[in-house]
Amino acid sequence: MRPPIDHEPRREADPDVTDRSRSPYRSGRRGPGAGGAGGKGNKGGKGTPPSPSPGTAVRRVAYDVLRAVQDRDAYANLLLPAKLRDRGLTGRDAALATELTYGTLRRQGTYDAVLDACIDRSLSSVDAEVLPLLRLGAHQLLGTGIPPHAAVSATVNVARRTIGQHRARFANAVLRKVGARDLDAWLDIVAPGPEDPAGRLAVVHSHPRWVVEALARALGEDPAGDLAETERLLAAHNERPEVTLLAKPGRASIADLVNAGAREARYSPYAAYLSEGDPAQLTEVRQRRVAVQDEASQLVGLALTRVSVDGPDARWLDACAGPGGKAALLAGLAGQREARLLAAEVQPARAGLVASAVHRSVRDSARVVVADSTRPAWKDGAFDRVLVDAPCTGLGALRRRPEARWRRTPESAKELAPTQEALLQRALDATRPGGVVAYVTCSPHLPETEGVVEGVVAGRSDAEVIRAADFLQEVPDIAAGKDGKYVQFWPHRHGTDAMFLALIRKSA
Repeated sequence: MRPPIDHEPRREADPDVTDRSRSPYRSGRRGPGAGGAGGKGNKGGKGTPPSPSPGTAVRRVAYDVLRAVQDRDAYANLLLPAKLRDRGLTGRDAALATELTYGTLRRQGTYDAVLDACIDRSLSSVDAEVLPLLRLGAHQLLGTGIPPHAAVSATVNVARRTIGQHRARFANAVLRKVGARDLDAWLDIVAPGPEDPAGRLAVVHSHPRWVVEALARALGEDPAGDLAETERLLAAHNERPEVTLLAKPGRASIADLVNAGAREARYSPYAAYLSEGDPAQLTEVRQRRVAVQDEASQLVGLALTRVSVDGPDARWLDACAGPGGKAALLAGLAGQREARLLAAEVQPARAGLVASAVHRSVRDSARVVVADSTRPAWKDGAFDRVLVDAPCTGLGALRRRPEARWRRTPESAKELAPTQEALLQRALDATRPGGVVAYVTCSPHLPETEGVVEGVVAGRSDAEVIRAADFLQEVPDIAAGKDGKYVQFWPHRHGTDAMFLALIRKSA
């Protein structure tokens, strides 16, 4: 049986889940073909078109995902695999559809700057159903080795089938202009010069300017000065990451993953890298003994379990457990120590994912509840170890979720701050004296990391930040913040997501 899911009153969904896209290039108009990806939109064509060629089918999948990301805030990493299965695309066709989708999302800002130079009106006025096709075509022309005539022809074929003949002619004209130069030549035209380093990196490496500046500050660089390390980080965001697997403690081993074709990870004793192939096809994944989880996500949970606590060590809490990756790791480690894990998640659907993730953990150590950890049902001082994996802007996972960079604004972090602070406050309340709290975000943005921790700890007399890097000594160059008391992972340094960790001891 799966762990039971108990229900507490549900609060409103947090901003990390419901925040709508605010791309500066997103049009509010919905033309005649609007109606969602895959919907009817061929009002400009005549008759029934013949069955699409494989090349057209591949691009149609990419277009449908891009359209859903733009219009419905869909997540490409969740939608694309389903589309590939539905359309029967495998092998090289599936690989091309994946590259076209993710490549377009990663380089969207660069391509928008080029497209804006190729259209005699504002790009924001382009119909919502046309813009993803233009971006898709631009990626093929400027970001792949696809021959220009094939890129334009196949993209226009998709246009005829989805947005009609009239707008297909418009797309054809624009893409021929795009294809007149290579990417470097376009960047010389559309990117700001060296007098505006943040602005130039925003266009060259396809990030909103505010994100470039925020990441520079997190790295300790002046946004108006030399941004050498910031540029390395931005470049890493646009590279395709390897899949990292988690061998759930007590249920699988690294040897199992190596035998399945993965290779042992650098840092986490429970991780392995899968360079090629679909992890969902692995027997160990289908058996739920292995899961996909970034190495830094594993390590921040592992660090929490390495801190010594005075007195008993039997009751652990994951206060924001969905979708369950860190809970799966903690449940296995808790079971091996004869401890128990309570995994709390405010959204019932995500709580179901947590229950699946911790199913059959060592000693069946986990229990899942639907509960709001900012208004908890448990008593103060009830737990020995508490993990707060707080909802955040997700700026640390831009390699895996490239669309997140276009959905967040400077206001996003401000909107999330009260929830982040409340979660940390309640986590400290829930921890007994001598226990420890791990505050974690998948974002290096300072207002979400050091700002939250220092603000909360400064207002309490019973909390002390301890040096987190001391509990992850196998990982170099991760100490961050004043006196190096926090941990910050980076894609360009460690090959992981940019996870932040603070460890806080609860005193009497």
